[in-house]
Amino acid sequence: MMKSKFLTGALTTALVVGATATTFAAANPFEDVPADHWAYDAVAQLAADGVIEGYGDGTYRGDQEITRYEMAQMVARAMAKNGVSDADKAMIDKLAAEFADELNNLGVRVAALEKKVDNVKWHGILRYTYDRSRYENDLHGSKSHNTNDFRIRLMSDMEINEHWTGHARIEYKSNMATAKNTTGDDVYLNRAYVEGKYGATTIDLGRYPAYTLVDQGMVYDDELSGAQVQFGDKAYLKLAGGRYSYAGVGNEYYDFGDGKDTKRSASTYWSVEAGTDPAQKLFVGAAYHQLRNKDLYKGLDVDYKGSKYNSDSADIWEVGARYRFDDNFTVLGSYAKNATGDYASALRTAWSAELDYKGAKLDDPGSYGLYVAYRSLGNTAVLAPTYDIDLAGKKGWNVGAKVTMMKNVFGYLEYFNGKYLGGPDPSVDATSKHNRDTDTIFARVECYF
Repeated sequence: MMKSKFLTGALTTALVVGATATTFAAANPFEDVPADHWAYDAVAQLAADGVIEGYGDGTYRGDQEITRYEMAQMVARAMAKNGVSDADKAMIDKLAAEFADELNNLGVRVAALEKKVDNVKWHGILRYTYDRSRYENDLHGSKSHNTNDFRIRLMSDMEINEHWTGHARIEYKSNMATAKNTTGDDVYLNRAYVEGKYGATTIDLGRYPAYTLVDQGMVYDDELSGAQVQFGDKAYLKLAGGRYSYAGVGNEYYDFGDGKDTKRSASTYWSVEAGTDPAQKLFVGAAYHQLRNKDLYKGLDVDYKGSKYNSDSADIWEVGARYRFDDNFTVLGSYAKNATGDYASALRTAWSAELDYKGAKLDDPGSYGLYVAYRSLGNTAVLAPTYDIDLAGKKGWNVGAKVTMMKNVFGYLEYFNGKYLGGPDPSVDATSKHNRDTDTIFARVECYF
């Protein structure tokens, strides 16, 4: 402990920063320092300048002794002041020399505290989406469905140590047409995981974002609860396993035909994926995904030619390739097949062929990207396709544009025209989805912060 009292130290610091009683005009925030106290002006001004701070109960406790570290902290704040006179600077230097050891240690402590505060970083997305889907209803004319979706995503990144970071994503989703949320929960947490990096090895544990790179997300782009390990920073091998809810967030309940909303159980999932260096002009890869669940395909439109829910598993094999000609043109192709079950071939296979031109960049207003693709996505060969338009169980042409409207703001416009997979078949009634024409217009504005 120092032999001086706390107010004595405060007054000393006030003199150091060049303050005099005639210049103080700040209101005193400390209830235990009365207006007629000899140090009232000094305490009030130093508090207003941020040189001294009180305690959480709104008191100053001026009759307590202070430690050298507490005095060194006030000196450090005085050293940070700008515009002091030469005389005051000389006094600050003398005090700095007196408390050199404490200031050095304090610097380490302050740096560690600032680093701790910086460890948690927040960023997010504001997004509005509109899409209008129309489909032919065979003998009963046409139907359409419109969606007005507003979504907020808040993401946090938390540094744990030199190898591990924590990540979380909080989401709110609302139907603009009805002014109601669309998930059953106003706010929900859909990501929470830790990620470890050891050289060229990356480990994810928890509910983390999973993406099939070999097919650019054709089979899977969603959250997965479990673990993932990726080896290699160029050519890579990725192993993943855990639990996956096929229906996704907000759709985990389904009427299995008994008139009751029954919770769909999650599937056991594991996969292995390998590919060449994605940064090179030519990228190729292959993957295998296995799911096991007794009601895996219940509720999905796969009952074509009598093949009703005839499997409690999926064994999906896939290959993919991408070639970048130059900075403007890229071609992508992928193929996947579910080797389990006797569903119709169109429902067991999925493939996509795409041509990309240029690309929008978030920090480059006016930049844009265009694409044209033909896709055929059998329901049992894909899990959670990355495409903005829901294409599972459909085939057809897909075109789109993405432009950077202003810095940190993307605009999207996409169109799909095609058919539902399957049929026609005499055993399928006239209201079935099979072979119906369908088209979708999709528009989105996405703001990053």
